[in-house]
Amino acid sequence: MNLIDTLNWRYAAKRMTSEKVSDEKVTEILEAINLTATSAGMQPFRVIVISDPEIKQKLQAASFNPQVSESSHLLVFASYTHVSQAHVDEYISLVANTRNIPVESLNDFKEKLSGFASMPEEFVKNWAARQAYIALGTALVAAANLKVDSTPMEGFDNAAFDEILGLKEKGLQSAVILALGYRDEGADFLSKAKKVRIPLDELTITLN
Repeated sequence: MNLIDTLNWRYAAKRMTSEKVSDEKVTEILEAINLTATSAGMQPFRVIVISDPEIKQKLQAASFNPQVSESSHLLVFASYTHVSQAHVDEYISLVANTRNIPVESLNDFKEKLSGFASMPEEFVKNWAARQAYIALGTALVAAANLKVDSTPMEGFDNAAFDEILGLKEKGLQSAVILALGYRDEGADFLSKAKKVRIPLDELTITLN
């Protein structure tokens, strides 16, 4: 199946069965997330992977969608609440080690990134959350490629999620969540509905 066919197959499943997504497929989706584009490659977010039914049930009480507890795996995209100089130093060391280049050769790059450490907190929070959303898009496509259903969700109590998962202590805040599983065609009235999208020439504005 080509990419467009795969994306036509994909939709936000409203109800999910109890079938589990294999560890191999979950790992592949996570690997795709790890390869997603992010600003300067800094990846200012983490992905909390939850399959424990008890934890999902606690989170269900702080959300508005049954897919939270019905999912095989729930991914919580948690973005940075701040960027410290230590974050920058660690990233620069990673670049140098990965590419086998002197860390000193990255001084100019490091200086630019160090600006994040002095940015207002609200700016950093918004920037980091947008990076998490880019990763969410990659996850949606990766899951569809594996014929794994997914549902992106913003309908949850961020503060409650942060408390249940202990995110504040990690310098993180929940940005968006993604349920992974398999559609329940009997319970989901949209499972066989035709995808509704505006015409491409209405969506796009071409400047020649």
